[in-house]
Amino acid sequence: MFKKAAFVVVSCGALLSGCGGTEPQSENEQIISNLVEAGFPSSDIMVVDDKVYVGLDAHVTYDASVEMLQPGNESAEQYRTTNLVGTSVTKICVVPTSQFNSYSRLSQGLDAAIENYNSLGLRITFARGSTTGCTATISAKTMSGTGGSAGFPSGGKPYGTINIGTGLQSYSVDVNEHVITHELGHAIGFRHSDYYNRSISCGGSATNEGASNVGAILIPGTPDTATVGGSVMNSCFRSTESGEWTSSDRTALNYLY
Repeated sequence: MFKKAAFVVVSCGALLSGCGGTEPQSENEQIISNLVEAGFPSSDIMVVDDKVYVGLDAHVTYDASVEMLQPGNESAEQYRTTNLVGTSVTKICVVPTSQFNSYSRLSQGLDAAIENYNSLGLRITFARGSTTGCTATISAKTMSGTGGSAGFPSGGKPYGTINIGTGLQSYSVDVNEHVITHELGHAIGFRHSDYYNRSISCGGSATNEGASNVGAILIPGTPDTATVGGSVMNSCFRSTESGEWTSSDRTALNYLY
């Protein structure tokens, strides 16, 4: 098993510490405060290169953290965040960088991930590149290692960037499809399906990313327990992943979008 963001090095010191000047540190502290108030445990929050992450691979902006505290989010009913993509977004264009395109399996994996979403007939569609009719854009970039990272929506828009590890070039196109599909899932509001016990997909000791009625909302019709291989949104992936949706993944996507 391979952890999605285990290869990210925390270079900003201890929790609640920022890198560089006072201004970004102050904003990061406010993001962390908002996340804790929204129900995420401090042990699941880390600062990497002046960015705040939860669940090891989900970047949270200040605006996204504020949205998690808005009145009404606490009563809403796989798992999602309170932040979703609004109805004004109908076509999301995923634009890979030239470096991303230089890795053949990452590139093929992106095409397959886009097809995963488009095959479901959702109210949102995905397209590769800056084509006509884009109502939101996500940049596909590379990072080191064999994991990935993204973030949660804010302001009704999907998170604007997914980062995919270049080490995935050594794995199958199916594995690349799986990881890219997973990170796009975060970008439109999905949390890890085993957020409450990462050891289900990652092994090792049990780790809870934080259960909260504002930050981890069970999607009706989906199981409240995770299994190995039970969802594309499991925290960690295997070298044998098919890259395809499970039945609960389809239920979750069709319910939300």
